Amino acid sequence: MVTPPPNDSKNPIAVAKVVLSAVASMTASVMVVQSVVRPFIPPEFQGFLFSGIRGFLSRFRNEMTMVIERYDGYAQNELFGAARVFLAAKQSLSMTRMRVTKSPKEDHFNLAMDRNQMLVDTFHGVKLKWVFVSRQVDSGHQVHQGSTVQHEVQYFELSFLKKHREIVVKSYLPFLIDEAKSIKQGKKTLKLYTPGSNGPYPGAWSPVNLDHPATFQTLAMDLELKKKIMDDLDRFVRRREYYRRVGKAWKRGYLLYGPPGTGKSSLVAAMANYLNFDIYDLELSGLRSNADLRRLLVATMNQSILVVEDIDCTIQLQDRKSETQAANMNLMSTGYKRQDRVTLSGFLNFIDGLWSSCSDERIIVFTTNHIEKLDPALLRPGRMDLHIPMSYCTPCGFRLLASNYLGIDHHELFGQIESAITTARVTPAEVAEQLMKCDEPEVALGDMVSFLINHKRKENEEVIEERVGRSQLVEENGRREEESSECELLEE
Repeated sequence: MVTPPPNDSKNPIAVAKVVLSAVASMTASVMVVQSVVRPFIPPEFQGFLFSGIRGFLSRFRNEMTMVIERYDGYAQNELFGAARVFLAAKQSLSMTRMRVTKSPKEDHFNLAMDRNQMLVDTFHGVKLKWVFVSRQVDSGHQVHQGSTVQHEVQYFELSFLKKHREIVVKSYLPFLIDEAKSIKQGKKTLKLYTPGSNGPYPGAWSPVNLDHPATFQTLAMDLELKKKIMDDLDRFVRRREYYRRVGKAWKRGYLLYGPPGTGKSSLVAAMANYLNFDIYDLELSGLRSNADLRRLLVATMNQSILVVEDIDCTIQLQDRKSETQAANMNLMSTGYKRQDRVTLSGFLNFIDGLWSSCSDERIIVFTTNHIEKLDPALLRPGRMDLHIPMSYCTPCGFRLLASNYLGIDHHELFGQIESAITTARVTPAEVAEQLMKCDEPEVALGDMVSFLINHKRKENEEVIEERVGRSQLVEENGRREEESSECELLEE
């Protein structure tokens, strides 16, 4: 009697072999199809299609996939930025495309994974597969009838065996963040961020390289004031635990005030170079509401300088009583409260309210030409902690400029020039412009003497004209009062 063969449908090992064989065959077929159809599929659909395929196949594997998106709500995802830096420093034969950029002022090339590329990494014997996904989606904002603005959504997919989940979360990801910080500090190029239209949310920041040469050594400032600022910055950056202990957000506010041309912007650049901090240039007049301002401030990174230039004329920051009256008018006319501008109360809340704690180690710098025009609520400690006067050029500032521009520390004309500078109100920018006109110290300093004499003469003429104008105004007012009195007597 012949024994019949066992029924494979009841044998779990045989069934598993069949399933694995089918999945492997399907995976190979999908990879072949992917390589064939890639040139014929628009780039904006490739990420969506291939991500869906990978998600479908992952159901049959013993793998886990983590999705690391670029944004976490309004804020930028620190892990996404770290992954981009970390993976750019790695080379992999599995990648067939890479993005390469170079700024004219940089000495190195910047490498990055191109979209829908895969990179394999290993950590303590654990195999980790990275995929950079990028696709275009509708933002929901219409620009023309029937058309909407599209923005690019970017994220990383990190895949590994499920049994290695604890190693990845507790060891690999912290290691990745630390490595990215080391790489970034090793070749960091300072960035200047301005509000732009890129990104998934209105008002995202757009960066350009900042290569401003200003340093504290080149600034034409009073030496004691310069040392005071540097000491204050040093004390701020080493006080992380101090701010936490006293219960304050780790931030510091500076107000730079003085006439135009006194070096306010140069001081901001010198602060950035000294601390190696990026700069975020906040233009308040381009914002439509407090919500836009909130999105921008939450998207700023740690170790940065937020700059609001010419705050007295950038936007009309009304006092809170006026805001309440305006809000009530809107409520009466439209039935709901409408915000179509940045308000003073909203701005103050972002400076030192709850939203101010969204970033650590942040410096906020305000500049103005007219400090007397600012609302007193802006000037108090906690908002503008240190007030820095940016004055006209001093003898000390002139000597530094002469050393920088002419390469000299002494000259027989120095005494005459310094004596004239103490009485003539000239800015460091005006002095620097005069010194740049000639490379010969003798000629340049002689022209400087003439410039200061003429400048002082013009100042005196302006003072005389102003006094004459005031005198004429007083006489005219007195004449009008006399005529008014005569008219009253005639009426009586």
